[in-house]
Amino acid sequence: MPTVLITGSAGLIGSEAAQFYCQRGDLVVGIDNDMRSRFFGKEASTRWKRDELVRDYRQYTHYDVDIRDRSAIERIFAEYGSEIELILHAAAQPSHDWSMHDPVVDFTVNANGTLTLLEAARQFCPDAVFVFASSNKVYGDRPNQLPLVEEPTRWEVAPSHPYRDGIDESMSIDVTMHSLFGVSKTAADLLVQEYGRCFGMRTACFRGGCLTGPNHAGAQLHGFLAYLLRCVVEGIPYTVLGYKGKQVRDNLHSRDYLTAVDQFYRAPRIGEVYNLGGSRLCSCSVLEAITLCEEVAGKRLTWRYADKARSGDHIWYITDTRKFREHFPDWHPQYDLRATIEQMLEQHVARWV
Repeated sequence: MPTVLITGSAGLIGSEAAQFYCQRGDLVVGIDNDMRSRFFGKEASTRWKRDELVRDYRQYTHYDVDIRDRSAIERIFAEYGSEIELILHAAAQPSHDWSMHDPVVDFTVNANGTLTLLEAARQFCPDAVFVFASSNKVYGDRPNQLPLVEEPTRWEVAPSHPYRDGIDESMSIDVTMHSLFGVSKTAADLLVQEYGRCFGMRTACFRGGCLTGPNHAGAQLHGFLAYLLRCVVEGIPYTVLGYKGKQVRDNLHSRDYLTAVDQFYRAPRIGEVYNLGGSRLCSCSVLEAITLCEEVAGKRLTWRYADKARSGDHIWYITDTRKFREHFPDWHPQYDLRATIEQMLEQHVARWV
């Protein structure tokens, strides 16, 4: 039976993938030790999702293992061996701010953990497809050098600029402020590329922007849209950090991300890099996101403004997914921003409240 191995299997992308492949009838091996609760506190724990997966899917097997534990990882890979056909590596320390708190943990989880998984794949299942959930933070703050125009509710790129419809893979990752998190993700990203090129492995880096969806355990330091909606629903005061609240992000639903993973799995390439996000269709500023969440939830948010942006934060980032769509023309995202928020509200409100 085809085996899909997923790290971070109780998190946003990992749990979406576990459900997707279990429902398709594959054997799913999940690796997740709930470090998210260590990073962001008990409320950000993903144990509830792990328990759901174990309860609902007989073909799901869970391992409470740290991806930095080379011996434990190799034992898992050795057990399934060449039956592993897809590895989706979605485990990470995902926060700019937290990486400043403990740079060693940040780097060892994001970079060393990725190396451990790549080497295990090379030893035990070299023909498997390896997809890495990378980040647009590999570009550091270089997007902030774009010619920006201030509009009433958002920053925008000058209409004449080549990146007007989104940033593609040609943007340089050098000589920029990355944040320590950005550095660790960049190191992992480059490792995934090099294992593809050096060893002929079918690897890909999906450089995601703001990924979101109903399985997201949003926290103040990570999970912007999920945490914002939770603040609206629960009446939690929210702080907007810098750039007048006009900083722009594009948001991609986790199911749309997963269908992109599956497209690559079906027709893999060697050492590929793709920018993957919601593009202009699902872009919004923080101010616009607040308004939309208030409309969907039917409640007002109490918020304040702090004129200090996060280190390495983007003022404007919209993803150009043209390269991926050219390689995989059957990929068509299904969720716009309002539909994503409505689904998050519907599926999460009971758990939050």
